[in-house]
Amino acid sequence: MNTRAQAGSGAVDQARILAEALPYIQRFHGRTIVIKFGGNAMIDEALKGAFARDVVLLKLVGMNPVVVHGGGPQIEQLLSRLGMKGEFVQGMRVTDAQTMDVVEMVLGGQVNKEVVELINQAGGKAVGLTGQDGALIRARKMLVPSEINKDERLDIGQVGEIESIDPGVISALEHNGFIPVVAPIATGSDGTTYNINADLVAGKLAEVLRAEKLVVLTNTPGVLDKNGKLLSGLTPRKIDDLVAKGVISGGMLPKIASVLDAARAGVRACHIIDGRVPHALLLEVLTDAGIGTVIRSK
Repeated sequence: MNTRAQAGSGAVDQARILAEALPYIQRFHGRTIVIKFGGNAMIDEALKGAFARDVVLLKLVGMNPVVVHGGGPQIEQLLSRLGMKGEFVQGMRVTDAQTMDVVEMVLGGQVNKEVVELINQAGGKAVGLTGQDGALIRARKMLVPSEINKDERLDIGQVGEIESIDPGVISALEHNGFIPVVAPIATGSDGTTYNINADLVAGKLAEVLRAEKLVVLTNTPGVLDKNGKLLSGLTPRKIDDLVAKGVISGGMLPKIASVLDAARAGVRACHIIDGRVPHALLLEVLTDAGIGTVIRSK
């Protein structure tokens, strides 16, 4: 095959991909898509750039992406430099006052600003927020059930759960062409600042915003069974069964819990995808194949 023929073949492939994306663009035009940005996608430079371009493309074709980010690796790095060690209980970070100071510096400062800048450099208009801005999120202390005694509740410090969300600031930004980027920090009624699991924030935001989709980027291909096989399609009932059997455990529990709540609350499709795959977001939202696990509300 000569060079021109090869080039022509490549162009046809690109055109086919664009044509495949058209019905998805039409279907999701004007709809909100909440994206939890985490895992390797947040620390690999090439993946970060690809993610930012994906988000901008979704906005340009008429969708309303809302990004919620974590920052676990960055928090661990700063804790280590300060001679502190992270501790987790059932996938939740134990957060004393000193750790909370680190969390605020990393999530509200370093990571949030970096994600905003990446999206802006890619041609978007991103605005960074925490749950404290515009009274977006009101939190309360979370008490975690003990794995030893189910009647016992563990206090793991300034870790919060969501009491309420006022989506006004998000809606205002969306309607004016901006891409909200949310750090999972919020305040309680007594003024205490809380660290909230980013998966929980993304799931609740998807519910309140009546999002078309919730997409969670992780470091796994999706939800796996005990043999490591990808479970590509699930329902809330099937997830309950997998949790009861211990197939889903550890750090996957908060992700599944937030996704399950969102699905039950009416978010039509919730996706857990592999953020280590370049352009994973576009592959999941705009192609027939998809690359992860989708949990449908029905």
